[in-house]
Amino acid sequence: MDAAIDDGVDILSLSLGGTTNPFHSDPIALGAYSATQRGILVSCSAGNTGPSESTVVNEAPWILTVGASTLDRKIKATLRLGNKEEFEGESAFHPKVSNNKFFPLFDPAQNATDTDIPFCGPTLTDLSAAIKGKIVLCQVGGGFNRIEKGQAVKNAGGVGMILINSPQDGFTTSADAHVLPAMDIASLDGNKITDYMTSTKKPVARITFQGTIIGDKNAPVVAGFSARGPNTASPGILKPDIIGPGVNILAAWPTSVENNTNTKSTFNIISGTSMSCPHLSGVAALLKSAHPTWSPAAIKSAIMTTADIVNLGNESFLDEMLFPARIFAFGAGHVNPSRANDPGLVYDTQFKDYLPYLCGLNYTNREVGNLLQRKANCSKMKSIPEAQLNYPSFSISLGEKAQTYTRTVTNVGGANSTYRVEIVSPRMVSVVVKPSTLKFSKLNQKMTYRVTFSTTTNITNMEVVHGYLEWTSNRHFVRSPIAVVLQEPETPDD
Repeated sequence: MDAAIDDGVDILSLSLGGTTNPFHSDPIALGAYSATQRGILVSCSAGNTGPSESTVVNEAPWILTVGASTLDRKIKATLRLGNKEEFEGESAFHPKVSNNKFFPLFDPAQNATDTDIPFCGPTLTDLSAAIKGKIVLCQVGGGFNRIEKGQAVKNAGGVGMILINSPQDGFTTSADAHVLPAMDIASLDGNKITDYMTSTKKPVARITFQGTIIGDKNAPVVAGFSARGPNTASPGILKPDIIGPGVNILAAWPTSVENNTNTKSTFNIISGTSMSCPHLSGVAALLKSAHPTWSPAAIKSAIMTTADIVNLGNESFLDEMLFPARIFAFGAGHVNPSRANDPGLVYDTQFKDYLPYLCGLNYTNREVGNLLQRKANCSKMKSIPEAQLNYPSFSISLGEKAQTYTRTVTNVGGANSTYRVEIVSPRMVSVVVKPSTLKFSKLNQKMTYRVTFSTTTNITNMEVVHGYLEWTSNRHFVRSPIAVVLQEPETPDD
């Protein structure tokens, strides 16, 4: 990262991530701090350990943290059972197959001689006599990738593979460049297939391929693997910041997935927040090109405050189980590049504000100095709470006592413009903004507002609720998401 800074890059795209750590001992946070100080936006993957809570990584406020969503596209394969039930899945390998011929089904989990067998490891060849000429069920995981499983089935004489996802993947399916007719299906569908197999003496199925299908009103759906907040390293900063396309992404690849040595045109389809992060890095590069004077914080704000918060069906985002997604899954929403180019207002976090923010995290002077690369003395300055940082979103833990924070917005839209606040309050929370109108008379003018959060009822259980506040003019809307963890009051000791 230091070498990239020396090279004079404008954007750093890091499809990397380990575990959550305090920023002063997180090498990516350290490198990103130095980069941001020099005007370089750093875009990072949120991590692939979703859908469990508190799994997001790269959580520093000076990083753009990117989760993953599905596209409005499926590379469709269909499984039809002997009882006429059909299941939809995906595969990037679409060979010419008979649409009428059925093959016997085989579940190695029912014949397991070692722990690798249900996952279709290399020892699957031990069952070659039973597998030959059949479509084989394989579970994901076990330390073998999806392509290796298909190769094991092929080596054992199988004619096809049904790859069954884990329950936590939900309905997120993967389109892989398989080596034989195969498809990836949801865990719930896998259960129905095994139920069918136990209901008949001669279970049969066929796999057919429909090619690329466009049209999914649920898209974008938050990917099952996309890491979730809340932010462990700094709960007062909402993470991930944004979601972008990260499921079944077609892009350049160093080798031919078909082992074709006579081509230079090599592509592959893979999934992960390592795919969504570069999408956002590209958007940031376009914004930097259109607005060369914008800081990394201004670019991030433009992306976040113009994000979509509904899917193509004009409904709230869904998660991998097709239930309404929580704010810790999608942050500010799904990136909308064209709107980000003209955001109206930006929350241009001043770099100097990170010092009182870091002191507010109760880091020692030495720990803060690690980030600053110079000596720091928190006792000589006033620290700020995390949620007071001039960030484009709000993340607070709210009990009986009201909390007030300020934000400063910079006018990058029309010189003479008036914005009025609209509030969608989180359930059981009152949000009051003063002033409720911002009148700008020139470009790059800054104005500050105060927002007070308080509970509207007695809280009996800890709960996460969300809403947003939005500044609207006749041309722009500037939306800030609000995540509130409601805290039940502490009961006094007897």
